[in-house]
Amino acid sequence: MTYVIAEPCVDVLDKSCIDECPVDCIYEGDRMLYIHPDECVDCGACEPVCPVEAIYYEDDVPEEWVNYTKANVDFFDEIGSPGGAAKVGKASHDPQWIKDLPPQGE
Repeated sequence: MTYVIAEPCVDVLDKSCIDECPVDCIYEGDRMLYIHPDECVDCGACEPVCPVEAIYYEDDVPEEWVNYTKANVDFFDEIGSPGGAAKVGKASHDPQWIKDLPPQGE
């Protein structure tokens, strides 16, 4: 199990969670942040600092956002498991359906 970032993060990209993550497993895409499912140690440090409440334990993702669990896996199809987001920087690998979402928060 792992933590998942869901729709409230789209176009917000607050990054408080990145500062809190002790293992650097939260990566930045063009439209949202993603938690690497294999690098996450399930510590939960990211969840309480998210200002838009976008982070959920995998089993607790609200039904309307369950597809974000797969998005947090699919984002890493091209980059694999680099062992830390700082090594990668911003990666333009958002899944296509996230790229296609209308602008959020307007």
